[in-house]
Formats: sequence, structure tokens, C-alpha cells
Amino acid sequence: MNYCHKHNLITQSLVDTERTFGIRVTLPATDTLRKILGENWERMHWYAHEAERNLAFDKMAEHHGYYRDTDAPTQILEKISR
Repeated sequence: MNYCHKHNLITQSLVDTERTFGIRVTLPATDTLRKILGENWERMHWYAHEAERNLAFDKMAEHHGYYRDTDAPTQILEKISR
């Protein structure tokens, strides 16, 4: 399979690594983007270590510089494990 961006690839050394710490991303019931993505849309991101997951969670939760001052992302982030 071809990938457009290298960052979409999994590092080969991590292919067989069990990832048990995750982040579930969902949208609030009132978010109009659900009409496009579907009522049950969610995205999971998995990590091998809790500290790695926590660092990614913090980065995902911050108000990034590419947002306009008036933008208010409504994603819901939830730490999970399996």
C-alpha cells in the first residue's frame, strides 16, 4: 500500500509491539460534523507505554497554533487501556 505521508507509517521496530494504552477521540452529540462522519464516529490511537500515551494526550488536548483565535475544537479525548 502506498502512503502519501511518511508520518502515516509505523516504524518497523514497533510493528510487533503490543500497544495497550490508548486515546479515544469522539465528538459531542451536538457537533454538526457528526452529520458528515456519522453518529458513531470515533478514532483510536494506541501506544505501547502509558507515558507515551500521556504525552500524546497532552499534545492533542492543547490549543494548537494553527487554530484561529476564534476556533474552539470540540473533540472529546479519553484515556483508555485494554
